[in-house]
This record gives sequence, C-alpha cells and structure tokens, in this order.
Amino acid sequence: MRVVTAALTRLHIDPYIAAILCSVGIAAMIPARGPAATALDHAGTVAITVLFFLYGARLSTAEALRGLRHWRLHTAITSVTFLVFPALAVACALLVPEILDEPLYAGVVFLCVLPSTVQSSITLTSMARGNEAGAICSASLSNLLGVLLTPLLAAALIEAGHGGGFSLDALGDIAVRLLLPFLAGQLVQRWIGDRVRARRGLLSRYDRGVILLVVYTAFSKGVVAGVWDGLAPATLGVLALVIALLLAVALAIAELIARAAGFSGEDRVAILFCGSQKSLASGLPMAAVLFADATVSTTVLPLMLYHQMQLLVCSWLAQRFATRPAPVPDAATAAA
Repeated sequence: MRVVTAALTRLHIDPYIAAILCSVGIAAMIPARGPAATALDHAGTVAITVLFFLYGARLSTAEALRGLRHWRLHTAITSVTFLVFPALAVACALLVPEILDEPLYAGVVFLCVLPSTVQSSITLTSMARGNEAGAICSASLSNLLGVLLTPLLAAALIEAGHGGGFSLDALGDIAVRLLLPFLAGQLVQRWIGDRVRARRGLLSRYDRGVILLVVYTAFSKGVVAGVWDGLAPATLGVLALVIALLLAVALAIAELIARAAGFSGEDRVAILFCGSQKSLASGLPMAAVLFADATVSTTVLPLMLYHQMQLLVCSWLAQRFATRPAPVPDAATAAA
C-alpha cells in the first residue's frame, strides 16, 4: 500500500481521490446486488452510526453549544442550500430544450432543492479542519428543513403536481442514525473524549473509509437500477458538463458569501462544504414519492452525477485545506 501511495504521489495524483475513482469503477463493473447490497446497507448504517458517536465523543459539550448558538453560520449555509441553488435551477431553464430536455431539467431542479448531506458535509469539514460543531448543527438542520422545503420547492419549480407529501421515515432515520449517536457520544465524552481526540489520525482514516463505502454503495444502486441505461453518450456528457458548472458556481457563491460576511477560516470551510453538498440519501426516497415510477430513474440521474462530483471535488479541496497552515485558505487559492 505504501508503494502504491508513493507512486501516486510522484505522479501528482491524490491517493484518496484515486481510491474514490477506484470505488466508482468497481461499482460500475461489479455492483453490489441482492444479499451483498443488503449487507452493505447494514454495514453503512453501522459505520455512519459509529462515526457520529465518535464525532460526539470528540467534541466538547461547550463546543457543541457554541455551534448551536452560531446563527449567522447556519443562516449562511441554509441560504446557499435553499435560496442560491433554487435560483440556479431557475437559471438552468434557459438550457431547455436546446441543451437539456424536460425530464433531465426536472432532475436538475430536484437536485437543486435537496438538503445538504450530513455525513459527507461533516466529514469533509473535519478533514479540512473547519468548524466541525457548526457543520454538525447546520447539516442536520438542513435535512430537517428539507423534509418540508424540498417537496414544496420541487412542486413550485417543476410544477410536478404530485400529491402525497413526504414520509416522516427520513426524519426518524436522521434522529436514530445521526443525532442520537452524536448525543450519546456527548454524554460519554467527559470520560473518553481525550483518548478519541488523541487518535485524530486514526479517526480521519475511518472518516475516509466511510466515504468510500458510501460512494461504492450509492453508485452500485444506480448501476443496478439502470440509471445509466438508455442515454446517449453525448447527452450524458452534456449533462455532466452542466452539473460540473453548477457545482463550480455553487462553490464560488458559497465562498463569496462567506468572505463578504466576514466569517473566520473555519466557518468558511463549513459554509463551503455544507452549502455545496446535496444529499443522495435523502434525495432517492424523496424522488420515489414526488415523481412517477417511470420518470424516477431519469430524475435522479443529475443527482447521481452531482453526488460523485461533489465527493471527488470536495474531497480534493478538503485534502488541500488540511495540508495548509492556519488560517485555512479559500477555495480559489486552493485550486490555484
């Protein structure tokens, strides 16, 4: 493993980015199916639960409370997620029908009204040495708001006309899989917190391992569901270009908002990653409720593409931020 890492470094290839690409490639060639997919889902649930327990154990209670009180940070992140992105979705209407057809445009709009990820946003913020406590609060708040706002925004922007509302199971999953383990970690952090913080390197490797598991599992589901079938390569290429531009603009606007509001370097990192991420875990069940079965696979295609791009680009950015001395630089400086 060390030999491979050294070779990739000499070629100026980030070993972690290479590992993510390998996970995508393996999922494309050997996707998890049947009992294996079920086992991976269970493994991912356990891994994420343990991860958030460790987050809670690592953060002091005082830091967590300061994160809850940081209303300016939460307002900035929520504004990027539920104001900036929907505005970008409206702008993308100019691409219909010459560049995007109606079903793919509906998928782009759906992507733009989704809440932020939780595990990826916090993991990336942690890797980049950002405001981890604030990221936990903001990402969780984003998902709670998304239960109400995502269906309403989707109906308003797409005029889908679907009824039935949104299942509260997603809210229960957030509480059981993320918030409760974090609170449990908080309860015991006075006894184990110092030992967990002393093993930051080991925890960072665990963080990255969880992301690789999420990438493989999510991409496998897309392959098995046939999301990538029936699309011309040119159409897929144009859509990928639009999604890449959407991510780049979202990152730039998030950075501009953070700088204009005078946030610290740690807070800027949280705004960058929490604001730009979109949740595949929340998006797939929401799509099943909001859209007809015949159109779901097309609707989630932009989300699948964005999910992979956000992990690749933001993981690279987090790696760059982590190697820089404090204060953490902005995205434009890191990409230079």
